[in-house]
Amino acid sequence: MAFTLPDLPYAKDALAPHISSQTLDFHHGKHHNAYVGKLNGLVEGTDLAALSLEDVIKKTAGNSAKAGIFNNAAQIWNHTFYWQSMRPNGGGAPSGDLAAMIDRDFGSLDAFKTAFADAGATQFGSGWAWLVLAGGKLEVRKTLNAETPLTEDGVTPLLTMDVWEHAYYLDFQNRRPDYITTFLDKLVNWEFAAENLAAAQ
Repeated sequence: MAFTLPDLPYAKDALAPHISSQTLDFHHGKHHNAYVGKLNGLVEGTDLAALSLEDVIKKTAGNSAKAGIFNNAAQIWNHTFYWQSMRPNGGGAPSGDLAAMIDRDFGSLDAFKTAFADAGATQFGSGWAWLVLAGGKLEVRKTLNAETPLTEDGVTPLLTMDVWEHAYYLDFQNRRPDYITTFLDKLVNWEFAAENLAAAQ
């Protein structure tokens, strides 16, 4: 069965004025879709074609001979997770267990935001910033290019932010820190992170 491009979980203009419909046209309609097309071409006629996207990622991680398959599969998964990590009228503060664990593991929501923003701002070149659950504790991670915490045993991704330039350049040009602040203050989907945390516990 061929892999398909997941729909956005909101209308293309729903994140405006923070992320424009033009950005989503390119980012989802062109970049994300291109990874799907490339992956289908790479796995066609192989045993990997019958696997779930997550299993393709885990089976090809760290295998240089299958780097093309891993990169495209992981980018499909990372982007789908990223779209869900944002919502219209997002931002604000988390509640419940997630809020309590952020206070416990980072000291405060502001301290988490500082750590997460730093991870995104200091990721050299392309990559991702993540909030993950690892060993019962919340941690901020950053990954290069298509790398994803999905490949790590005992690590559950809760939230991600794309810091590839195509995620923000049409709206923020080279101002990555402004994009990061906007993501945290106006777009982040705490409900999605809380659902992932609850499912992992």
